[in-house]
Amino acid sequence: MALGSLPSGRGRSGRDLASLGRGLDVVLLGSVVALALIGVVMVYSATRGAEPPYSTSFLMRQGFFVVIALAVMGAVALYDFRRLKDWAWVPFWVVVGLLVFVLSPLGSTIKGAQRWFSVGPFTLQPSEFAKVALVIALAALLVDGRGVVDLGRLGRALAATGLVAGLVLLQPDLGTTLQYVAVVLVMLVVAGARGSHLLVLAVVAVALAVGVLTSDALASYQRDRLTSFIDPTSDLAGTTYNQNQSVTAVASGGLTGQGLFDGPQTQLQFVPEQETDFIFAVVAEELGFVGGGVVLLLYGVVCWRIWRAARFARDPFGTLLCSGVLAILVFQAFANVGMALGIMPVTGTALPLLSYGGSSALATAIGLGLVLSVGLRRYR
Repeated sequence: MALGSLPSGRGRSGRDLASLGRGLDVVLLGSVVALALIGVVMVYSATRGAEPPYSTSFLMRQGFFVVIALAVMGAVALYDFRRLKDWAWVPFWVVVGLLVFVLSPLGSTIKGAQRWFSVGPFTLQPSEFAKVALVIALAALLVDGRGVVDLGRLGRALAATGLVAGLVLLQPDLGTTLQYVAVVLVMLVVAGARGSHLLVLAVVAVALAVGVLTSDALASYQRDRLTSFIDPTSDLAGTTYNQNQSVTAVASGGLTGQGLFDGPQTQLQFVPEQETDFIFAVVAEELGFVGGGVVLLLYGVVCWRIWRAARFARDPFGTLLCSGVLAILVFQAFANVGMALGIMPVTGTALPLLSYGGSSALATAIGLGLVLSVGLRRYR
């Protein structure tokens, strides 16, 4: 059979595979894998203990989380993101249900917050997945406006965001709530919302944040944690202890660090929650300014490639998806690194791909998988 007489189906299949290959963002993929592997090593350093026999339980679990997350990211990338528009609200209502149930007796309370479902040694945090579900739902809602965000569409977007944000605030978790606010504001800007509407929303968001901090929505110790960075010497043995220890660890790293597995602050467990909230302090102490700079550079590359995918997406729905994922990653990275450096309030925000935790890893992987899916279909 001559080449010119090949069945059209096979020809299309070959062209589809070629277009997918052209759209694969190897720079983004390589940066994500590099960050995930650095995270596994840093989590091990933060949890192994100062003397042998060294514990490998966190290492094994984080390695398992990363393998599963990368597999999920690949599966999501292969799925055509455009099909999500038809059932975009399904994951949203699923996570809303989970957020309701986690506040019931089915949820587990850890350190004063009721955010998790516990299954044996593992926990599931619905608020992490709610970020991605909200991005998908908002993208489907806003893309239907064809570049115009009228008051009705604006109201529905705010109602959806307010629903998940309100449920998460009840846990209580102000840090994640603020991420939802950042997501909706960024996506409204990209969708073409009016400047006057955005200005009003910004003022309302600030007023609500102040209201929450001055109300009984948060416990007193949580309010103290959120404001302690303003005066880090106010309670050295209490509220500001975690952040002060983190700043000490970062400062001791110097240019090239104390050496992998040799950071005294890290190995002696002086920094609380160093495998999650303060993982960047581990990086800075043991790998120094150089290592911390490499990690931040990798995050910069990831954000650049997500922005690039949003810019060159053939579908406005894809542009909005990428914009929402970018908002999540930028907010989390800025908040987490800021906590470690003592210039941002302690909100318990994880550092994507580096901090220990399965829910964070999987939610981040789903978001990045959507970005890769948008890029893969750039030429289709």
